[in-house]
Formats: sequence, structure tokens, C-alpha cells
Amino acid sequence: MGRCDPQPKEVNFTLSNTVLEKSRVRVLEDISPVAAKEAFKPVPVRCGAGTFSKVAFVARQWIDLQLLTCVRFLRPRMARLQGKVLDVGCGEMPFRPFLSHEVHYQGLDVAESVSFGMRNHPDIVLFDGVNIPFPDNSWDGILCTEVLEHAVEPELLIAEMLRVLRPGGTLLLTVPFAARVHHAPHDYRRFTSFCLHRMLADFESVEILHRGNDYAVIANKMIVLNARLLTGGNWMSRVFAMPIAVVALVPLAALAVFVAHISMFLDLGSKDDPLGYGCSAKKRER
Repeated sequence: MGRCDPQPKEVNFTLSNTVLEKSRVRVLEDISPVAAKEAFKPVPVRCGAGTFSKVAFVARQWIDLQLLTCVRFLRPRMARLQGKVLDVGCGEMPFRPFLSHEVHYQGLDVAESVSFGMRNHPDIVLFDGVNIPFPDNSWDGILCTEVLEHAVEPELLIAEMLRVLRPGGTLLLTVPFAARVHHAPHDYRRFTSFCLHRMLADFESVEILHRGNDYAVIANKMIVLNARLLTGGNWMSRVFAMPIAVVALVPLAALAVFVAHISMFLDLGSKDDPLGYGCSAKKRER
């Protein structure tokens, strides 16, 4: 489960009720026995209508390189979406402003998202993490950002997105590659581009692009290290770590972030060690 089988195999997207019911149970119950403890929890990504919220969203991208690379991948592609768009695992719906005003948008998320710092938006439809509660061929576009790593069985979730997407409809997907464990214990895997190609084999016009490079990965790790030292542990460990972080690690992290921005602007660095991937695919026409 969760691996890419090295042998080719057919994926049957006509899932029986029994299979889907078992998957639903696994989503809710198949939780790792390891204690779900994080040094610090991820800050939910928000982009509200107010000026301060918009400025904060842009400012965060200078430090949060995962977010920056997601925005750069999604913004131009989402601007081309039309009709009805479903956001699977929408969280705080931060990318909704990238859609045109004519698009009918619907957020979809699990009820447990509230425990991860997401607010309870009344207009979000809840689901069990696998079974999308909409009929076949009912959406012109589907957005799924930084969600697939939290799915117990991502192949089933992709099958459901394919089912509800109309023929010729577009799927936009982002996943992390170099990222710490987050939203524990619901963090199950990381994906390579090769695995993503296989998982999207039933789509057409599949495009998979790297997000960031090894410079960005180093900068991201430096930021996480500083955050852990300054916010994690007991007060004694923070007192010990504070001078080290302020004198040495924070300046190094700032330099690493600056170098990462320059390297991505100039398209330098290794593509084999990215922050993550962005995927675009279309459902085959009948």
C-alpha cells in the first residue's frame, strides 16, 4: 500500500461499494501507533479578501518556498480553468482567488481538518477522505494541493477524482517531496515523478514539473531548523538554542533563502532533489 508497483498493472476505476467502505474504515482507523507529536505544527495557508491578508500571503512566499513554488505552478493554470471546479482537501481555500469570477468553486475536505488548525467553513462539503460525494462526470476541473501524501490509499482518491471529472476536464495536483512530517499522524508518504506518472496513467496530456531545487530544499530545512530550535522543547532548551540561532543559524537561513530565490530565478540547481512536484492532467475524451 502506498508504493508504486514496479510491474505494470491495470487500474479498475469501477470500485465496488464494499471496497470503498473498507477504504473509508481504513482512512479513519489505520493510524500509526507511533505517537503523533510534532515539534511545531504547520501554519495554515490563508489568503483572505482583506488587504492585510493579501499582503501577508505574498510576504509568506519569500520565506515559505513550498508555498511560493505551488503558487508559481498553480496561478497561470488555474486562471485557464472554466465551469465548475472542485478543490479536494481545500483547507483554508487559499488558491481560490486564482480562479476567474465566472468559475463555480466548491471546497471539499475531511472533518478532521479542524484539528490541524483549519477553520470550520460552512460552505465546505465534508467527505471521508476517499469517497467524493458527487456524481460521475460532474466537474470541469479539480484542484488537489499538498493533499495526496495524507491519503491512506492515494490511488483510490485519484480514481475518485477521475470518476467525477468530466471528459476533457483538468486535474491540477501538487505534492511535496522534500518536506518534514506534518499533520501527524496523517502523513504517509512522499512521491517521485516516476510514481506520479504511473498513478496518473489513466489520464492524458500529463505534465509533471519539479517545484524548486536543491538550493530551495537546503533553505527550507534551515528555516525548519530555526523554527524547531526557537519554538520546540522546554524552556531550558530554548534558552540554550536562542543565542546559537540568533547569532549563527538565522543569518545562515536568511542567506540560504536569498540564494534559493536567485537559483530558482536563474533556473540553477538540481532538479533531482526538488521541494515537490506540480502535475497537470486531463481526463480522456470518450
